[in-house]
Amino acid sequence: MSGRVLVLNQSYEPISVCSIKKAMSLLFLMKAEIVISNENRSIRSVRSMFKHPSVIRLSRYIHVPVKKVELSRKNVMRRDAHRCQYCGTTKPPLTLDHIQPKSKGGTDTWENLATACIRCNTKKGNRTLEEAGLKLLKTPRRPSHVTFIKNMGGEIDERWKPYLFMT
Repeated sequence: MSGRVLVLNQSYEPISVCSIKKAMSLLFLMKAEIVISNENRSIRSVRSMFKHPSVIRLSRYIHVPVKKVELSRKNVMRRDAHRCQYCGTTKPPLTLDHIQPKSKGGTDTWENLATACIRCNTKKGNRTLEEAGLKLLKTPRRPSHVTFIKNMGGEIDERWKPYLFMT
């Protein structure tokens, strides 16, 4: 029983991703229902065969407080898909760059941090983008928890895309 299952609240908003084992427990306890199953796979016991869930929905609405993603080096790199925001390379080593240098009033915020390769970070140095002649591939923003569900490693199951606002 390997794989991942997208968990939706009763209102169909994505909450998290769980293992097949956890999803099956929720289904057997009637705390969730299958929204979409993987037709190519099934889960078998000695006497029964069950659908392999891909997306489940909780039976009761769970109040989830607004999830704020913690600002950390790891999360900035996850937001930027481990890609240099100046040249686009994904080759390690990667580091973080303050778009507006701290020495010039920059702060540690989602909007002021970007993933950069060593070459681009050295080229930029302690200068602004204009001074260094660099441009960002995309404007950095505070991510939502849905962004991190999308980036949980590996390919996104095509059946999840409508629920992750990726149509």
